[in-house]
Amino acid sequence: MINGHTQLIAHIGYPTHTFKSPMIYNPFFEHVGANVVVVPMGCQTPDYPAFLKSVFTLTNICGALITMPHKVVTVGLLDEVTPTVKVAGACNAVKRTPDGRLVGDMFDGAGFVRGVLRKGLTLRGARVLVVGSGGVGCAIAASLAAEDIAAMALFDVNTAAAEALGQRLQANYPAIAVSTGSNDPAGFDLVVNATPMGMNEGDPLPLDVSRLAPSTFVGEVVMRTEMTAFLTAAQARGCRVQVGSDMLFEQIPAYLEFFGLPTTTAEVLREHARLSY
Repeated sequence: MINGHTQLIAHIGYPTHTFKSPMIYNPFFEHVGANVVVVPMGCQTPDYPAFLKSVFTLTNICGALITMPHKVVTVGLLDEVTPTVKVAGACNAVKRTPDGRLVGDMFDGAGFVRGVLRKGLTLRGARVLVVGSGGVGCAIAASLAAEDIAAMALFDVNTAAAEALGQRLQANYPAIAVSTGSNDPAGFDLVVNATPMGMNEGDPLPLDVSRLAPSTFVGEVVMRTEMTAFLTAAQARGCRVQVGSDMLFEQIPAYLEFFGLPTTTAEVLREHARLSY
């Protein structure tokens, strides 16, 4: 029940039909009796900078979830960001401090890493390929780098984006062997699709699945459907996989703590979520 005491979390992005967060957060808030609601807010790129500032003039807002296509541009619109945001070059959570400053953090990578670790993948000394150097790809790369991996390959159709991410990684994690320019998945322990490929039916796959070894762990960020064509093809090769929504469930407890709300576990969130595709 929404009333005059309800606190809002703005879920800002475009298009909103891909949003899954409201179907996870809101049933959880109902379950614990928290008078908080996540509201999808469709905002296109030209309107976003002004809208972000405006939404935080609301007196009953406790934070914002930032999603595509705004995660990268958000970094330059805030008063303060965490080291994770600086390495990732992207931000997916914003809150207002008591003195009115807008502070940002990034939890996409943390959610992805927590998910694969809980599935038993050893990241220390691993070789990793991340396809996609946009907001989510940069975040995942930044969080994986913090896990003492041995090597990371980066690929994006925007070569400059992959190279810029590689430079930030090398500056902050000089022990990691960083390479760019190839999406060949052969020889990697973990392969991540951090592109929107697979969001729409008939999309090309992000890489040549026939080059995947059965021992490779494959992760996905697309959440339009649980098992994307890419994950289905990888699973047919014998690979263990992580679906896109796992990253979301695993990062939500960190979001809740960031916003100063009651936190929980991924298991509780899944138990009460009402996801539909």
